[in-house]
Amino acid sequence: MNSRLFYLILLLTLILSACASPSAETPIPPPAPTETAAPLPSPTPAPRSLTVCLGEEPTTLYPYGNLNASARSVLSAIYDGPMDIANYEYEAVILEKIPNLEDGDAQVAPVTVRAGDQVVDSNGEVVTLETGVRVRPSGCRSDSCAVNYDGVSDIQMDQMVVTFVMLEGLTWSDGEPLTAADSVYSFSLASSAETPANKFLIQRTQTYEAADDITLQWWGLPGYIDPAYYTNFWMPLPEHKWKDFTPAELLQVDVSTRAPLGWGPYVVESWKAGENIRLVKNLNYFRAESGLPKFDQLTFLFMPDANAALTALVDGDCDLLDPSLALDGQVALLQQMQTDGQAKLFTAQSDTMEWLAFGIRPASYDNGFNSTGLNPDRPDYFGDVRMRKAIAYCLDRQRVVDTVLFGLSRVPDSYLSFNHPLHNGSLQTYAYDPASGREILQQIGWVDHDNDPATPRRALGVTRVPNGTPLILDYHTTSATQRRQVVEILTQSLAECGIGVNPIYHTAADLYAQGPKGPLFGRQFDLAEYAIGVNTLEPPCGWFTTAQIPNASNNWVGVNVSGYSNADFDKACKEATQSLPNEPGYTSHQQAQTFFALDLPAVPLYMRLKVAASRPDLCGFELDASSLYALKDIESFDYGTGCK
Repeated sequence: MNSRLFYLILLLTLILSACASPSAETPIPPPAPTETAAPLPSPTPAPRSLTVCLGEEPTTLYPYGNLNASARSVLSAIYDGPMDIANYEYEAVILEKIPNLEDGDAQVAPVTVRAGDQVVDSNGEVVTLETGVRVRPSGCRSDSCAVNYDGVSDIQMDQMVVTFVMLEGLTWSDGEPLTAADSVYSFSLASSAETPANKFLIQRTQTYEAADDITLQWWGLPGYIDPAYYTNFWMPLPEHKWKDFTPAELLQVDVSTRAPLGWGPYVVESWKAGENIRLVKNLNYFRAESGLPKFDQLTFLFMPDANAALTALVDGDCDLLDPSLALDGQVALLQQMQTDGQAKLFTAQSDTMEWLAFGIRPASYDNGFNSTGLNPDRPDYFGDVRMRKAIAYCLDRQRVVDTVLFGLSRVPDSYLSFNHPLHNGSLQTYAYDPASGREILQQIGWVDHDNDPATPRRALGVTRVPNGTPLILDYHTTSATQRRQVVEILTQSLAECGIGVNPIYHTAADLYAQGPKGPLFGRQFDLAEYAIGVNTLEPPCGWFTTAQIPNASNNWVGVNVSGYSNADFDKACKEATQSLPNEPGYTSHQQAQTFFALDLPAVPLYMRLKVAASRPDLCGFELDASSLYALKDIESFDYGTGCK
């Protein structure tokens, strides 16, 4: 090979080597730096919302206005407490605790009074102390130790003082501090003659004052012993927002009636008349750090038609059907919906009791009887207690409960629910027993004159009833569907005893009209079915005291429409209501119930039902028989994955 060819081959080899891939030993330069991509932002979660359907539009949201059931449900979202009632016990919400005598934040102390002072006398009335006024000296809890004031001496009487301590750091929803002064402001509003609030406690209050920003003290008038002393706290109202309005104006202006400032879980955003009220989460809620409330938005829809509300529940337009809806007649359907997984049904006995009153002493008897012992206006059907007991045995109340209330209530034996802690469990009862009823009627003189049980009995020797009078009783009540059902059942069961019934149906306004015109409060009936409820946990024995008989002398104000009067019952009720829970006299509530069951001035038919319904996965909601506020725990309501 010549030298030229050799060099050509060598040059080609070098060029090919330079173009080949580098060997493992050849260093590789690092790649050029690149920017790290920023993470995509998480999407903002959609606001969570809850929709509650109400049976009617609220009358007002002013706490001292004429509140209906729907209004109380909305107020539960605006305010929280200040106390709640659960299972017949009070629970502190914006207070550190419920005061009690054992801890010393409630006290009874002797105080010296003299002529001219305002006191509460032995009958529980507010009076000016002067000669002859009967009062209870310190330590006295019954009429047996009461004395007549001599008009000149100093005397010691008992005075109650109760201290309430609020939680620290509370604020209104606008961020302003909520203080004890706001509760005192509320007391002043309630005390105004222009405010339609009950004045009973206010009249028996000597002083209600703020000791500091979170402490209040209530001082009762000397002689006033209040078993419910621990409730004498007035819910705070926003003085800084309302101080420029008079009490009369606050009943009308929007700032108090349509969008009141509160401290609760939600704040009113809008109110569209006839349609809805919309609220949003209160960012200053004192329980916000606990994750409450569960929803960002809350809507109350006004939906008076129960059928439409059920459709809205199934369609998802309502998450909860409030008890203000008339769901009593829909219980069977709701039970089936619950079985099918379409809804959740809630029921509880309410604090409202349905009664059948006896016209023991109609208003026409107030002028007495004639020389024959008869009253020309109406025979004395019920003066003999045996007659009242016979009728009680002839009332198939259990069938009413089973049929009209779907077996979800109980037949009461007293003016107290079986669940009430002061209910007397050893009372005379009157289960349906027509044989016993007929036997008693025969003893009284109401005889089966024609040997036909299907016809009404007639009087033969019945005291203050003319012989031959047929046992046909006028039965007054309203024309509500449920009451018509009750009348039909009871008419049938009374007929089994030879008692005829003449139903007379009224509008609610006419039945409950003030006396002397109204048949109920004017005491113009043989039998009358009506309802009455309470807003306190104290037993309402006062319903049947002599002082509560409506008549001309008290302007027909009173709830003892039967005209029942028993000095022993009055005494037991009075001693119980003027004693404290830790005192022996308080047990007279048991004795008063015994007298009631033996004398039977009226027959308790049933406790009315509270009925509500919700989507199947709602949690945090329960109906409580003892509370007027069905939505008191609305801040804890939830649905979906948040429920366990």
